[in-house]
Amino acid sequence: MTETVAEILDAYRRGALKPEDVVARSFARIRRHGDPAIFIALRDEADVVAEAKALVRDGNTSLPLYGIPVAVKDNIDVTGLPTTAACPAFGYRPGRDATSVAKLRQAGALILGKTNLDQFASGLVGVRTPYGIGRNLFDGRLIPGGSSTGSALAVAAGFTPLALGTDTAGSGRVPAAFSNIVGLKPSRGMVSCAGVVPACRTLDCVSVFALTVDDAMAMLNVIAGADAADPYSHPRPVGAAGPMPNGVKLGVPLPGQRLFFGDTLSAKAYDDALARLTSLGAQIVEIDIEPFYEAARLLYDGPWVAERYLVAKALIASSPESLHPVTRQIILAGAHRSAAETFTAFYQLEELRRAADRTFRSLDALVLPTAPTIYTVEQVLADPIQLNSRLGTYTNFVNLLDLCGLAVPSSVRPDGVPFGITLLAPAGADAALAAIGRDYHAATGLPLGALTRSK
Repeated sequence: MTETVAEILDAYRRGALKPEDVVARSFARIRRHGDPAIFIALRDEADVVAEAKALVRDGNTSLPLYGIPVAVKDNIDVTGLPTTAACPAFGYRPGRDATSVAKLRQAGALILGKTNLDQFASGLVGVRTPYGIGRNLFDGRLIPGGSSTGSALAVAAGFTPLALGTDTAGSGRVPAAFSNIVGLKPSRGMVSCAGVVPACRTLDCVSVFALTVDDAMAMLNVIAGADAADPYSHPRPVGAAGPMPNGVKLGVPLPGQRLFFGDTLSAKAYDDALARLTSLGAQIVEIDIEPFYEAARLLYDGPWVAERYLVAKALIASSPESLHPVTRQIILAGAHRSAAETFTAFYQLEELRRAADRTFRSLDALVLPTAPTIYTVEQVLADPIQLNSRLGTYTNFVNLLDLCGLAVPSSVRPDGVPFGITLLAPAGADAALAAIGRDYHAATGLPLGALTRSK
């Protein structure tokens, strides 16, 4: 079957497949799967088929994403479709594509629709939305993860081989882990956030979901680049991912610092991941990870919650009941931060950045669980704040410390639940992480996403 970007492009160029065939397959799978909570807005199939046929008439099969279907998280602007950020009262119709979407179209990609998310991208659980809770593809009782819920599910279920998400605190990594796919969080500023509804504007990243690391990097190469419309963007080169270096040094928490909140299956899966990395030639180095945990605690205890408040300030003032109750509670916590508190947090973060820098002087990357555990929908609805916070144990500090990240599938636990690891390194090391992640993912022998379950 042609499922990955590389396979689809090869089939196109051999004449074995046409873009309209792949579009028709995508829509057929969406209908057959029957989960209305994955997409918030889906384009008319006939319109996408017409775009696909126009691509064929143009004949430029050298486009890097020629005829590749893509899903887009619904806090990223797509002309012709509303942007809601999973809050209908906030919704608007954008006059232009987000920069990342415009680059996808220029590369030949076909946008299928806008995907569901935790409202205003505030959550790692995938249940904070009025558009329904997307079904976890491996166990319907479990949360799908968020905030980029629908984008991860769309890729894992085989609707699209690629999707755009966003990642401020783990939103592009946690749902990837729970769906057995790749979640790439680029270096901050590598991809423009122009046309993206902010969560924390100083930290936000547009992220990539894919079935393979190579596909994720192909998409990153298309959407990366400095943009005058986004003052936080940087001209960071993506680089080329070579083979995994022999003897690569990977930092892991000291045994007493590894947090799984009683989940022995995830703890065992992490140990197995480290053993596999060792068999691939990596050197595992135990480090004190407490400075990273301390930075993570700053994200919701510090002033960055005020950035979330700025986005929804007018709506909260005029129509507070239009927000999801949990989202409203989180955002309102940022309404009364003082300048003194803000600068105190900035000073503390700068010290923690220096500590992180010292750690990376003797390492090539960190390798951590993407998430320490997973919860049922029922558990999260009963305890929405604390359980969400636990899921961010290994993700919340990443953008604060200006790291890039790559989440890759690692194993399927004995209970049938996927477990993933994340590679982290200082900004600019995206290609280096891809080199490690590609070889590691291949060594797992895992099926792609949930494709064997979704057919």
